[in-house]
Amino acid sequence: MEPKNLPRSDEPAVVGNRVELQLLTTLKCNLRCSYCVLAVGDVLGSQRNATYSAVQLEAFLKKHLSDKEVYITLYGGEPTLNTRFIVELMGRFAHCRFNLQTNGTLLSRIPGKILARLSNIMVSVDGGEELTDGFRGKGVYRKILANINRIRDRILGTLTARVTWWSGETTFEELDALTEIFDYVYFQFAQDERAYTPESVRKRKEVLARLVARFFTAADLYPVVPVMGTVRNKVVPSRINELSGGLSQCRVSTNLLNVMPDGKIYPCPDMLYMHELLQGDVAANWLRKSPLQPHPSMPCEGCSAFHFCRRNCMKNMYLAYVKNDESWRKNVTEPTCDLIRFLGDEVDKHNPHQWFAKAPLPVRKQVADAEIYEFCEVMP
Repeated sequence: MEPKNLPRSDEPAVVGNRVELQLLTTLKCNLRCSYCVLAVGDVLGSQRNATYSAVQLEAFLKKHLSDKEVYITLYGGEPTLNTRFIVELMGRFAHCRFNLQTNGTLLSRIPGKILARLSNIMVSVDGGEELTDGFRGKGVYRKILANINRIRDRILGTLTARVTWWSGETTFEELDALTEIFDYVYFQFAQDERAYTPESVRKRKEVLARLVARFFTAADLYPVVPVMGTVRNKVVPSRINELSGGLSQCRVSTNLLNVMPDGKIYPCPDMLYMHELLQGDVAANWLRKSPLQPHPSMPCEGCSAFHFCRRNCMKNMYLAYVKNDESWRKNVTEPTCDLIRFLGDEVDKHNPHQWFAKAPLPVRKQVADAEIYEFCEVMP
């Protein structure tokens, strides 16, 4: 039953025609990454496997999302620790697209019938071997690559490297090398108050400049999603309105639902400990509009990047300007915004509209319509 003290709204719970269900199949994990955002609020490990059933989820979708295209991201914890539930979901939702976000260490154990149904697999790495192992444990990077080699011929979808850009020591060469291994590379600026010294920000800008230059000089599409996404938002701005209602590109305000193993729903997967953001419940079968919305205290609309960024990370904005966390604002939000503005300025230096006009049709189509945009945050 829906709590009685929640504010009522006649507005639809989901904006647009699509909705991504990010299902945390378990909060267990076989790694202990040093920067894990789920460790905040003791979320990681707080629940084991999903306690709601695929039948209950089907009833929830029928009641609240029957007019939407629903696609599913399998998330955790480490989702491959609960393959039984994944098989149940795939059997129940035969028409849905599935995306898997995994640390990659157990990929080779996944049954072929699961691999064949995945539209995309997002594998978490942190750059090269030294950085990945430093954050995730010795030998993890090589194990991930070995597992990718084992499953390559059994997957029909795409493989994406999901990089948490924590260290200022991450090099262009490391990120560039990932484009030879994966179909796409996505990086997200780390959300950690220790990550943004002035020197590390300077180093990130040097790498960003090289990534952007590489994008515009590549013979084919250079598949680094945040650069692709920035270019797309500048040259095909209508996509911002079509896919995220003109709001944050992470979609937490519009069409992303994160379902905990107990069925509780939150808009942002990094804020599962903030109970004031509770958005719904699969088992109790209720849903409301995301409470993580633009707020008058957020300064975004006066920013030079707003036309392509659209508030980037609502977690950063919410903590900095709604919760008034001055330390977070100074040490995470403002450096991240600075990097986003820099990324946009670097793209503009290469005249993206002229480049897009001359690009081959397959490249134009990928930049404008790549399916990968539906599986990750687009902006870093």
